[in-house]
Amino acid sequence: MHLQTSEGTGPQASSNGDDRETLQYKPQSTSLPFGQNIALSSLSGPTYVTAQTLVQQVAYTLSDKLFTYSPDTFDLDIAAKAWQAEGEQNAHGEITGVQSMQTRLGAGNIALGYMFSPDYDLSKRHIPQTIIASSASLQHLRPALDQLSLLYDVANPTVLQVAAVDYAAATKSGLVTDYCGAFALAEDLGMGMVSSRSAFEVQHMSLLATLLASVLPSMHVYDGITVGRETTRVIDVLDIAGLKRTYAAVLDVVKDDLPSKRLTSEGKLAKLMLAFNADLGTEYKCFEYHGHADPTAVMVVFGTVEASVSAQVAEALAEQGVAVGVVNVRVYRPFAEEEFLELLAPSVQQITVLGQVKDQSSVMDGSVTSSLYADVVAAVTFQSLSSSGKEPKVYDIKYARETVWTVAKMEALLRQLGSKPGESAEQPSALQLTSSDTKQYSFWDIGANETASAPLMLAQLLSDNSSLNVAARSGRDNLVQGGVVRTDLRCSPRSIESAYSIREADLAVVADQKLMKDYSVLAGLKHEGTLLLVSPNWKEEDVEKNLTTHVRKTIAARKVNLLILDPAASAKVAEQPDLESFLLQLAFLKIAQPSVYETGLQKLKAGGDELDSLAKDLDTALKKIDVPESWRTIEPEENIAVAQSDDLNYNSFSDFQLEELEAPTYLRSWAVAAKGLVFKEVYGTATALRPDLGVKTAVVTVKEHRRLTPPDYDRNIFHIEFDLGTTGLKYEIGEALGIHAENDKSEVEEFIKWYGLDANEIVEVPTRDDSSMLENRTVYQALMQNVDIFGRPPKRFYEALSEYASDEKEKMDLLLLGTGGNQESVVEFKRRAEVDTVTFADILLEYPSAHPSFHDIVRIVNPMKRREYSVASSQKVTPNSISLLIVTVNWVDPKGRDRFGQATRYLNALPLGASVTVSVKPSVMKLPTKSTAPIIMAGLGTGLAPFRAFVQERAWQRDQGMPIGDVFLYMGSRHQREEYLYGEEWEAYQDAGIITLLGRAFSRDQKQKIYIQDRMRESLSEIRRAYLRGEGSFYLCGPTWPVPDVTSVLEEAVEVESTIGGGKKKDGMKEIERLKEEGRYVLEVY
Repeated sequence: MHLQTSEGTGPQASSNGDDRETLQYKPQSTSLPFGQNIALSSLSGPTYVTAQTLVQQVAYTLSDKLFTYSPDTFDLDIAAKAWQAEGEQNAHGEITGVQSMQTRLGAGNIALGYMFSPDYDLSKRHIPQTIIASSASLQHLRPALDQLSLLYDVANPTVLQVAAVDYAAATKSGLVTDYCGAFALAEDLGMGMVSSRSAFEVQHMSLLATLLASVLPSMHVYDGITVGRETTRVIDVLDIAGLKRTYAAVLDVVKDDLPSKRLTSEGKLAKLMLAFNADLGTEYKCFEYHGHADPTAVMVVFGTVEASVSAQVAEALAEQGVAVGVVNVRVYRPFAEEEFLELLAPSVQQITVLGQVKDQSSVMDGSVTSSLYADVVAAVTFQSLSSSGKEPKVYDIKYARETVWTVAKMEALLRQLGSKPGESAEQPSALQLTSSDTKQYSFWDIGANETASAPLMLAQLLSDNSSLNVAARSGRDNLVQGGVVRTDLRCSPRSIESAYSIREADLAVVADQKLMKDYSVLAGLKHEGTLLLVSPNWKEEDVEKNLTTHVRKTIAARKVNLLILDPAASAKVAEQPDLESFLLQLAFLKIAQPSVYETGLQKLKAGGDELDSLAKDLDTALKKIDVPESWRTIEPEENIAVAQSDDLNYNSFSDFQLEELEAPTYLRSWAVAAKGLVFKEVYGTATALRPDLGVKTAVVTVKEHRRLTPPDYDRNIFHIEFDLGTTGLKYEIGEALGIHAENDKSEVEEFIKWYGLDANEIVEVPTRDDSSMLENRTVYQALMQNVDIFGRPPKRFYEALSEYASDEKEKMDLLLLGTGGNQESVVEFKRRAEVDTVTFADILLEYPSAHPSFHDIVRIVNPMKRREYSVASSQKVTPNSISLLIVTVNWVDPKGRDRFGQATRYLNALPLGASVTVSVKPSVMKLPTKSTAPIIMAGLGTGLAPFRAFVQERAWQRDQGMPIGDVFLYMGSRHQREEYLYGEEWEAYQDAGIITLLGRAFSRDQKQKIYIQDRMRESLSEIRRAYLRGEGSFYLCGPTWPVPDVTSVLEEAVEVESTIGGGKKKDGMKEIERLKEEGRYVLEVY
C-alpha cells in the first residue's frame, strides 16, 4: 500500500494493483530520488532527482564506459548499474559499460588498460571515459591518473565525478566532506577541477567537467553526504538528447581553439565557458560574487555546502548593510587569476580564504596553509606587482574536514569579517534564510522501525502537487540506539536551496520517544511549533516517566503544541503492525497538511478498507496534550542527563544491520594460557598495558588524598591528586580523566565462594571496551576488572537469565520482569532498579535455580566501563600531576545494606602510592583562544573541578606576562561551613586579581534558598558587560537541574542589553543558540 494521489508521478507512480506486494515500502538507497530507482528516460524537464542521480546520468549518457569505485553503502553508481541491467542506451546508441571496481592499490589501471589496449576501437577515441569515485579513492587512483596525464594527448577525454566524502574513524562524525584529496590531485597533476553549489546546477557542472576533459583531465567535485543525496525538484533537467546536443554544440564552437598551442588552459576554459553559457542560456562564471555592492572584506570559498550557505548568508547580511561579500570558486583549475581579480571591488581591504585542511591538528599548525589560500595569495601578489594599487591583506581561516557548516556558524564568521575594529559583530536576531511560505518538518526515528520510511513516502505524496516544491533529505547515526535516522522535509512554492539541517521546524515528529533522551529535538523546533510524539500505550499518568522535567519545561517555555500518537489505540495496527507507518503518515497529514488529508482520502488509491479503518482509528490514536502552566516552573531532577546534540553525527548511508554474534567465552586451564605466553608467534599473543582497553592508558600513583568536607558530614567530597611519573601523560584544560576502576576485593571473593567458582580458572572473555576482542584472564581477574557483577541489571538480563532457570516459577518471574509482561512486573522492575538498587549478583543469589556457567555470566552481564571525571588542574601549573574533585556515592537500601558507587568507592579507598590505570578523554570545556576574552563559570558541587583548572591556567597566563580578561565564578552548594570547596583558593585568587567576581550561593544557610541563578541575576549588569559586550564565554558544569534557570538569566541579559539605547529587542533563546554554535555557551552537565 502506498499513499499516493491519482495524479502521482515518479518512482512509485505505477501499481500492479496488488496491495500486499507494495505494503513494504523500503527505500533502496539515499542516493536515489525518494530512495527508489528511476528510469533513465524519466530524467527530463521538471523532475524530482538527487544530485548523485544526475551525476550518473551525465556520465552514463556521454561515456563509453564507467569505471566506478564506490564503497558498498555509498551507492555512487547504483542508478548507472540499474540502467545497464535494464539495457538503457546512451547518447551513442549503445549500452554503457559499468565496471564496479574495488578501491585498492592499482585502482584506475583497468581504465588505462581499456583505453590503450591493442584491440581498442580507435573510432571511439573522442568519446569520454568517466571514473565515478569518492574522495577516499583518489589516493589509490593517483598513480594511474599520473600516467594518464603524461599520455593525455593520445587518450580519450577522461573525467572524474567525485563525491567529496570519506570515512574518518578518528572524528566524532565519522563521515566527513573531503575536498583536500581533490585539491592535491588537481594541483600536483594539473587536472581541471569544477564544483557544484547545489542540485540545481550539478547536471550542468557534470557536463562542464566532461567538456573540460577535452582540454585536460578533469574532475567534478560535489558534496557526497547531504546535498548530493537530497531529493528535490530540478526544473530544467536535460534528457539524453539534450545532453548529447549541448555536448556536441559546445565542442563544435571551440573545435578550432582546443588544439591551439597559443591559447593557455585558462584561455581555452574561457572559450569553453562562453560557448557553454551561450548554448544553455546560463551565466556561469569561474568565480561568482554574492553580498554587499561595496564590501570592505570578502571571503573566498570552495565546496557545495560552503558555497551555498555562505552565498545566502552574505546576501542576507548585505540587506542589513554589512559590508562583506563571498567569492565562490566554481572552477578551481585552471585558476583564472585575471577573472578572479576583476571580481574584487575596489573597496575590498581584506580577503579571507575559507580553506579546508585534513584535520584539527592541521588547523592548529601554523606551518600548514590551505591549497586555496596559496592560489589567492599568488593572484593578489600578481596584481600588486602589475599595478600601483594598494594590495588587500589576505588571511587563511582553516577548517577541518569534519566541520559542519551551519547558518549560525557562517553568519558569525561573516559578521566578524564585516565588522570594523572595536565594533561589536552582534545583530539583533539570527538570520532566517527560509522564506515565510516554506514549511519545514523534521522526523526522528530508529532505522529498524516500520515507521522509518514514512517521511520519504510523505515527501513523494506531497510531490504530486505540481505547484509545490518538496525537498527531502535523510541522515543516519548508527552509533546511537542501534541506528537513528533523521529526515528533513521542506515544502515551498519556491525552489528550495537549503544545504543545512532544519533549525526552525513547524512540526517535529519523534517516532520513538527514547530519542528525546539522546537528542535535543526541541532545539530544532520553532517557537509555538508542534511536537508529535509516537508513544504506544500512552497514559496521562505516565507523562513524568515518558518526558523528563527538562523536556516538559522546554515544551512549556516555548509554547509547543504537544500531540501523542498511540499506535496501540488502533485496532488495525494491532492486527497488522506493519500498518503503523501509514497511521503515522495520516497523522502527519491531518496536523501539517489538513487540506491534503481532507480532500485526499477520496483520491488515495491502493488503500481500500485498510485506509478507511486507519483514518477512523486516528480519532482515538491521536491525542492532544494540554500543557499545564506548572511545567514552566518545575525544577529539573538531579543526575538526569540533558540531551545536548540537536543533530545527528552522520556516520552511515544505510541502516544498521544487527547481527546477533555471540562472542565465544570458554573456561580453560592454566596450560592454555601458558602456551600463549611461550609460543607468542603461533598464538598471536601480544603484551600490553591493560590490553582489555580500547584507549591509550597510563599507570599513575596516588600523590595526595584530602577530604574537603568535615568527617562528620553526610557527604564525603575529596580532592585526589595523581603523580604522572614517567608516563608522559598529557592533558589539556577542561579534559576528563578516565578511571579504570576495580570491583571491591572482599565482595569479589565472597561472590566466588558462594557461587562455587575456581578463582584461578582461566576464562576467555571480551575485553572491557571492545566486545569483539577476546583475552585470557583468571576468573578472579575477570570479576575484578572486566565483569560488572555488582552493577545494576537491565531488563534484558532478567530475560536472558530466565533461560537458565530450572524452577518454573522463577523462570516465569524472570521472564515477566525482563519483558514487562504485565503492569505488576513493570512496577516491580522499577522498584528493584530505583528503590532496592539490586545488582547482578543479587539477582543470581535471589533465583538459585538460574545458575549459568561463568562463561555464560560473562556473556549476559554488562562489562565494566571506565568512569570519567573532569580534571581539576592545569598541567602548565602542575606539569607532573593531575587532580580530581570527587564526591563518594553511597546510600543504604531498604534492606539496610550499604551501597556504593563503584568508581568513587574505589578512588576513596586508594592509599597514598597506590597505582591506578587512567586515560584522558577530550571535552567541550575549553578556554577561549584569546587570554583577554572574559570567562563566566557556574559550578555546583564537584562541577567546580574544571573551573579550578581554568583559574589556574589564567593565573599562569598572567604570570607569563599575558593580559587576561575578566574571570567570573559562580559556585553553589548546600552549606558554606561544610561544602565551601576550594574556598581558600578562590579567595586567594580573588585577592590576587585573577577572579574578578566571586558569586557564592549556599542554598541552605538561610531561610530563603539561594541558588547560583540568583547570584547571577544580582550581577546581571556585570554579565552583560563581560559576556555580551566583551564577547566572553559562559560555562556551566554540574547537575542538570539549574540549566533552564541559568539559561533564563543569560537570555534576560541578552534581551536587556539589546534594548539599551532604543535598540530592537532580541530573542534571547535564539541568541543563546547562536552563542552555543560559536562555542560561547558550553554545558557539561550530568
